[in-house]
Amino acid sequence: MTIRLYAMTCGWLTMNLKAMLEGAEGKIKVPVPCYLIEHPRGRVLFDSGLNSQVLTDPAARLGKIAKYYDIVFDPGMDIAARLGAMGVGVGDIDYLINSHLHFDHAGGNDAIPDCPMVLQRREWEAANDPDLAAKNGFMRQDFDHGHDRILVDGEHDIFGDGSVVCLPTYGHTPGHQSLKVRLDTGDVILTGDACYLRRTLEEMRLPMILHDADEMRRSLDKLKELQRRGARIFYGHDPEFWATVPQAPARVA
Repeated sequence: MTIRLYAMTCGWLTMNLKAMLEGAEGKIKVPVPCYLIEHPRGRVLFDSGLNSQVLTDPAARLGKIAKYYDIVFDPGMDIAARLGAMGVGVGDIDYLINSHLHFDHAGGNDAIPDCPMVLQRREWEAANDPDLAAKNGFMRQDFDHGHDRILVDGEHDIFGDGSVVCLPTYGHTPGHQSLKVRLDTGDVILTGDACYLRRTLEEMRLPMILHDADEMRRSLDKLKELQRRGARIFYGHDPEFWATVPQAPARVA
């Protein structure tokens, strides 16, 4: 059984480095990654990137948080266009998995309307709690589009064969999850924002943007143990690492 993994760049964000690495100085330009997984029993999209409205009016779409980012999001970078360039229609997706519900990970959910959305129950409940939503920067326009929902508690095996498994990596947000994908070459862990940069894991250095520092440290410990066992870690927003990742339509080896 062959599982195929494709990486797609769906925009770029320039921001203060200290937001991703506490105490660091300067700016960093980071990719907005999304992933397509092709399994013999269906196609899975992991994260949906920015909303297409960001193409024309980022301030109107993002509100006050837009001032913290210099956004590069050109025509053809939205998730529907990225999939279309591979010959995959938005209706061909069988599962939409969100690592979490921030604007650069769930903003394109409305472009993928015809499949269930898979996320941790904790994340959905936090996004629908006014206090937690405000604290965590959740915006209903990103995630509330009438999808059928598969709300999971902890690990969740999408196809029941261990090849595509949601891993709880709480801390960045209340219900953040990463995704383990079993390729012929071994396991890959798509970390989402559980681990922004290689330095995050190597230095065990937390970002400023987080919900719970203790939970995030435990999640980093889990990722480090998976790495020790041979899994390849795909850091969430690391530009140097991203430069080494084959881009769709080439597949990740």
